[in-house]
Parts: sequence; C-alpha cells; structure tokens
Amino acid sequence: MAILSTTSLKLDSAVKERVCRLASARRRSPHWVMCEAVEQYVEREEKRERLRQDALAAWAEYQTTGLHVTAKEADAWLAKLAAGKRSVMPKCHV
Repeated sequence: MAILSTTSLKLDSAVKERVCRLASARRRSPHWVMCEAVEQYVEREEKRERLRQDALAAWAEYQTTGLHVTAKEADAWLAKLAAGKRSVMPKCHV
C-alpha cells in the first residue's frame, strides 16, 4: 500500500467553488477531484517529458550520424500501414 502524505494547497475562492461544484455533480469529495486532477496532470506531463527527451535524443543521433528518412519516404510507409498492408520500414540513409 502506498504511503500517503499531506500536502497543503491554496486555491482562490473561484477555483475552490468550481472544484466543489464539480465534486457535487460527480458525487465525489472535493479532495477526490483535486487528487484526480493532480494525478492526471502529472501523468500527462511525464509523457510529454518522455516525448521531449526522445526527440532530443533523436536530434542528437541525427546530428552525429546524419542518418534519416525523408518525409516522403515516411509518409509512403505510414500510408501502407494505415491501409492495413505489411510494409518494411524504410532504411535510414545520409
């Protein structure tokens, strides 16, 4: 079981009222709504950070090797996959 810790959160009155209205509409507590919001935000931002790190690594590899596929090559390959056809990924070249 996860160890829980208490965190204080200061909200302006308008946001607090919105949270309370939403909680009431969902038949949940304001605490549940806020925990759910924080969890979803953290998950989304972690995914965004992983994507950013992957993009930076790909850019660094390209700068080092010069290997790439053109947009036209990638589009043609993806179009085949989207059409349900098996297709080998195009080879990278300089």
